[in-house]
Amino acid sequence: MDVPGTMRAVRIAEHGGPEVLRPAKVAVPVPRAGEVLVRVAAVALNNTDLWTREGAYGRPGDPEALSGWRGPLDFPRVQGADVAGRVVAVGPGADGSLVGRRVVVDPAIYDSEGPDANPVGLMGSERDGGYAEYVTAPAGRVHDVTDSPLTDDQLATLPTAYGTALGMIERGRLGKGETALVSGASGGVGLALIQIARARGAKVLAISSGSKIDAVREAGAHEVLDRAQDVAEQIRAVAPEGVDVALDVVAGELVGSVLPLLREGGRWVVAGALGGYEVAFDVRRLYLHNAQVIGSAMHTPTHFGLLMDMARQGAIQPVIAATYPLEQAARAQEALARRGHVGKIVMHP
Repeated sequence: MDVPGTMRAVRIAEHGGPEVLRPAKVAVPVPRAGEVLVRVAAVALNNTDLWTREGAYGRPGDPEALSGWRGPLDFPRVQGADVAGRVVAVGPGADGSLVGRRVVVDPAIYDSEGPDANPVGLMGSERDGGYAEYVTAPAGRVHDVTDSPLTDDQLATLPTAYGTALGMIERGRLGKGETALVSGASGGVGLALIQIARARGAKVLAISSGSKIDAVREAGAHEVLDRAQDVAEQIRAVAPEGVDVALDVVAGELVGSVLPLLREGGRWVVAGALGGYEVAFDVRRLYLHNAQVIGSAMHTPTHFGLLMDMARQGAIQPVIAATYPLEQAARAQEALARRGHVGKIVMHP
């Protein structure tokens, strides 16, 4: 396939507000040994885009330090972790049969090559991402989804949101017949948690705001709790036996108020801190009830493979909230930050 020498991209050269997102014309990246070049069809936005741009992740021992997902960024950086597109070229040693195939890119940079490796970096933070017409990726991290019934926009929503959701559910060992509590239910990860938990045969209680409750219920939640009201009281009313697994992207005060409602052997899985990263709870509720608090950062290669199987089968149906052209990346991120939408925001190069 013909590949031009230059491409359009949106980069950040420093941490800051949406104004630091600047369109640029740059060289098309050349795939190195073992890599492929993907023409981006769609790139989805995530909270990590906002926090990486702002430098909001902090560092161990210095929570206020400006940092990307796992450390200082090399500027300028092309953001965008979630890419769906087609392979147009391969580097030395990569599988040439991938050319022309529709793919989803696993954006994680892992600490090893094993199936249960941990993510220690992220495309769009520790390496250039998909806010561009083309992006490179290791050949082993692109998954052929040519025959998936999902659209390119839907496929682009999967890597971070659905990958994070599946990682949480797997690490929390959610099983059929158990009761799951989902916080931040109207966001990309929240909707993914609802869909996957329902597919596992769990009873799903979802926390959302009043204006989004109907949409969250339509996504599959058995019960939707209004976050503006007393959440613990609502849980006691609809699940008096308690919660088996909390799937939490909010943290903050929610942990202290609801953790006592975990059943014996319950698991509280945390993958975000929309409500604040400092939490306080009665530790006796852990050791007296054999409960666990589990941190979950994205997914493993095994989790991502399971997710791609679901995509090929059309077993999940991502919700697209809005689409923007690449040049409007700042507007798209502003819309994401307002949190007035249900589902995922996608950009088209």
